[in-house]
Amino acid sequence: MGLFDRFKSKPRTEPVIEPLDLGLVGVDMHSHLLFGIDDGATTIEDSLLLIEELMKLGYKKFITTPHIFRDLYLNSPETIFPPLEKVKRAIKEKGWDIEIHSAAEYYLDEHFEELIEKKDLLTFGNNYVLFEYSFDEEPASSKRAIFNLQLNGYKPILAHPERYAFMHDKFSRYEELADRDVYLQLNINSLHGHYGPEVKKISEKLIDAGIISFLGTDCHHLGHLELTKQVRTNEHLRKLVESGKLKNHEL
Repeated sequence: MGLFDRFKSKPRTEPVIEPLDLGLVGVDMHSHLLFGIDDGATTIEDSLLLIEELMKLGYKKFITTPHIFRDLYLNSPETIFPPLEKVKRAIKEKGWDIEIHSAAEYYLDEHFEELIEKKDLLTFGNNYVLFEYSFDEEPASSKRAIFNLQLNGYKPILAHPERYAFMHDKFSRYEELADRDVYLQLNINSLHGHYGPEVKKISEKLIDAGIISFLGTDCHHLGHLELTKQVRTNEHLRKLVESGKLKNHEL
């Protein structure tokens, strides 16, 4: 080896980051795994494939949450539970050691408010209810709906708040919701950048602020699943899972 060779800089190698075992999350509480009732799985084969692949990532339990949205997906227990039971039977036949239950992802509209008044909501865990806003603007009725949810004994969880662009420049709004005991649920794929760089940025900020209580895949199809596989090396995901803030394991 010549003198010059001795002083050549060695190529830098990036540290290998092990993919996070999502078994540390335990329960996926936001997904669209039931077939034929919304924009998620279309066949029972789709449902089983998604469940099998998510199991491989470590998930031990699923609380799937089909849309209930009067203008688009007018689901109810009558439409949700039959495919759920078919999926449960198929899982049992396959001998998989996994639980699957169902609640819903409610769109905040007049129909949702009517169901709140009737105390006719699909819940999970300790009376949690998952709901979402319009992506265009915060509904004028949001404060009233949240108040009525809590008045009727429900614990509201706002689905994927990082995706509401109208809140991005009003970070105090997220803090106000958390202060009012509205739980915030992050989509795991938001940390991948799937929904855009601004969504990724606000996701990281929410994690840094310590106000994310639930993590969900919001898995609809294999494309989402592939992104979830990739995002497991994300540093903010690891920070969230190791923060002790997540309540998924309580479900």
